[in-house]
Amino acid sequence: MSPTLEAGDRLVVVHGAGVAAGDLVVARLPGGVGAVKRVESIDAAGVWLASDNRDEGWASRTHGGPVAPSDVVAKVVGRLWPRPGRVPNL
Repeated sequence: MSPTLEAGDRLVVVHGAGVAAGDLVVARLPGGVGAVKRVESIDAAGVWLASDNRDEGWASRTHGGPVAPSDVVAKVVGRLWPRPGRVPNL
């Protein structure tokens, strides 16, 4: 699967919004780095994140498990630049 976003895209995010499987989110990954990831699932262990480009990138299943719900910083609700509009699969 190819990436949903490209370098230089400017996103519209909502802090504190509820998230569900399939949503794009801004999350703090282990080590403190921030990234945009897709929510794969949410369970008692935490929030499982995936990369839209499964051949590259960080994913919970291959890098040590879910992140804490408090590490999900914001929900992506749209793209502002360079192609305004909703991000596919939102």
